[in-house]
Amino acid sequence: MLIDIHSHLDHPRFLPDIDAVISRAKAAGVRHIVTNGIDPRTNRICLELSRKHDIVECGMGIYPRDALKRGLETGTSPHQAADFDIGEEINFIRQHKDGIIAISEIGLDFVHGEDQQQIEDFVSMLRLAKELDKPVVVHSRKAEERCIEVLEAEGMKNVVMHCFCGRKRLVERIVKNGWCLTVPTTVVRAQQFQDIAKNAPLTQLFCETDSPYLSPFKEQRNEPAFVAESYKKLAELKGMTVEDVAQNVYMNWQRMFK
Repeated sequence: MLIDIHSHLDHPRFLPDIDAVISRAKAAGVRHIVTNGIDPRTNRICLELSRKHDIVECGMGIYPRDALKRGLETGTSPHQAADFDIGEEINFIRQHKDGIIAISEIGLDFVHGEDQQQIEDFVSMLRLAKELDKPVVVHSRKAEERCIEVLEAEGMKNVVMHCFCGRKRLVERIVKNGWCLTVPTTVVRAQQFQDIAKNAPLTQLFCETDSPYLSPFKEQRNEPAFVAESYKKLAELKGMTVEDVAQNVYMNWQRMFK
């Protein structure tokens, strides 16, 4: 009963073989895959994927627009970002609240510097999550402390910090707030994620692939079936069986998402 809490099945790299990807995930024991939208186009694709595949759950969100735009300009973004009205997209998410499991992917990305518009968008999405009573899955690249400050100011309760790369004191702050962290598939070689996996309570951990990114295998596209690698490494670091880890993570899922 494995769970991939964070993926991007809308990505063009999955287009040729999405059915086979889902089949391999099922064969690996994956029971739930959360696929996360980042803008109007991907939100709609994720919704359709969740309707078509029984193990796929939909998260809808607004990724930091400044990061989307800059990624498109530099050719680093896999998504064709376009201008959109965030108010209209919030209304779309409201209308489809029964078809989504989380408000995700949202957050801040300060790779190119702090951006006030990002913060305003983030707050809008957090308030939507509270209105709809949905958990949030949060991106915080180069903005870890600012993200935490905004989440605290908004009084957020059900939070998953996706691929969190902040310092130990910030990890401790997340744990103290009762929020969750993720163990991505790169934990097989990334010491920072191994430290989080070892030190954070199992009751506040999920596993993720962020597929097609962050593959545990060199030169290979990541996919939800590979979330098993996160579970194996987490079990090793906790000194537990994979089955016991999976059972505990599944209980986390039931508490937060059901």
